[in-house]
Amino acid sequence: MSVTYEMLLNDEQVRSYIQVGNEALYALGFTEHSFTHLNYVAENAALILKTLGHSDEMVELAKIAALLHDIGNMTNRRYHAPIGAEIARTILERYGMPYRDIGNICGAIGNHDEGTGKPVNIVSAALIIADKSDVRRSRVQETCMENILADIHDRVNYAVTRAEVKVIRTEAIAFVRLCLDLDIDFTPVLDYFEIFLSRMMMCRRAAAFLGAEFELFINEAKIV
Repeated sequence: MSVTYEMLLNDEQVRSYIQVGNEALYALGFTEHSFTHLNYVAENAALILKTLGHSDEMVELAKIAALLHDIGNMTNRRYHAPIGAEIARTILERYGMPYRDIGNICGAIGNHDEGTGKPVNIVSAALIIADKSDVRRSRVQETCMENILADIHDRVNYAVTRAEVKVIRTEAIAFVRLCLDLDIDFTPVLDYFEIFLSRMMMCRRAAAFLGAEFELFINEAKIV
């Protein structure tokens, strides 16, 4: 039996762990890390690999890694990547997934955090780019505008009204492009780089791992 993204999306254990993890992050003041985020990451990881010509099997592994990549938040945010990889391993073994596929997925999950990780395989590279590209107003869980303005992570996410990942292939090279619409009346572009520079550098390394170049456009102007 092949293990699919849809099967795991409807798994009671997976859903419960993700929901509890997002509740914990809400209590800690983080942005949304629930199913909207996970679906966004899965769709864009799949888009990246599919457009770059990778197999349907690798695309499905990337979607599964995206679904499970933040499952460790239920235990601890700081170490959520390696913890999440171990939790994912037990779930995927329960489904009888081939060990090599489990290894690729868990390697991606364990290396997706910008503090400690780097691209280690194709799944990992796609996950990193898709995850770090999810910046948007609807991720802000705080409802008090005064508190949103006071927190740079909430303020920057709230200022982003559109985030779109595009993959452009030419005969010579491929580009993975993140296009953002940023309300600069709400926060300056510099604030974005204050918290996202390390993530964008990680995306650059991930794109290179896939044989592509990473580009960042903000308000239709090329930044990177």
